[in-house]
Amino acid sequence: MRAALTQTANVYRPMPSLERLEEIKEHLEEVRAQNVAHHLELARAARGLGAELICFGELFAGPYFALTQHPVWRGLAEDPLEGPSAREVRAAARALGMVIVAPLYELCAKTGKRFNTALVVDADGEPLGLFRKAHVPNGENEQGLFSEGFYYERSDGLGWQSERQLSSNPHFPVYQTAVGRIGVAICYDRHFEGVVSALARNGAQLVVSPAVTFGAKSERMWELEFAVDACRQRVFIGGSNRVGSEPPWDQPFFGRSHFVGPDGRAENLCSHPELVIADLDLDSLAGRDPSGWALARDRRPETYSG
Repeated sequence: MRAALTQTANVYRPMPSLERLEEIKEHLEEVRAQNVAHHLELARAARGLGAELICFGELFAGPYFALTQHPVWRGLAEDPLEGPSAREVRAAARALGMVIVAPLYELCAKTGKRFNTALVVDADGEPLGLFRKAHVPNGENEQGLFSEGFYYERSDGLGWQSERQLSSNPHFPVYQTAVGRIGVAICYDRHFEGVVSALARNGAQLVVSPAVTFGAKSERMWELEFAVDACRQRVFIGGSNRVGSEPPWDQPFFGRSHFVGPDGRAENLCSHPELVIADLDLDSLAGRDPSGWALARDRRPETYSG
């Protein structure tokens, strides 16, 4: 599989100052439309380079607004299946013959609740399901605030799924796509023991982790966590982070998007500054581990508690 990740930031301009954020209320559709158009252009570029799958960044249709608390951004949430972003993504997937993972700000029509959600669309344009972010952070590091609980809730495990959802775990679905079995873990989810193993146990060959992350410890752990999980669970992992900064917050994001597998980091085949593209040999996952380890065989779960 040739897979791609985006590494970009909010393209809408001009952004109002922090003191005048309320003014963005009249422009939320323009914010969404410009960011969706930007990402679909990246998808076309990736497809032109042979990519069969692309994962956009976390909350890709807007800026990372959780750096402050302002209710105006709740208006950016949309229906994850029938909203404008979903319709455009599905049309692009169909036209390109490409699997697209599109992390949206979801407004659930049934409950009125909001979630940080990834829509997974197959290469024929058909939606496969919704992954809702399971763990929602509320905290602060040496660089800034991340107040995500102000905007959306933790996954309730009730996101819509098609019959091509393979997992028995409703919180961590795995999807049979045209190019392989795909799981999703959004940003903060990556830190928690059991997330990647739950996806791997249910058949995931590639786990994509769209993120918006910053701070010294986060940057230090960014590649380490993925590499260890990929090795232990024998899967490929693709981590996508924003890069640069977004007015008016001007919080720097360190980027460093990449793919890693059980045997190390995959080579980035792309020179485009906002794309990472790699060839992932999914068949190799069924082969013998070159270390001689047989971690799945030799696990002793009965000894891990008590």
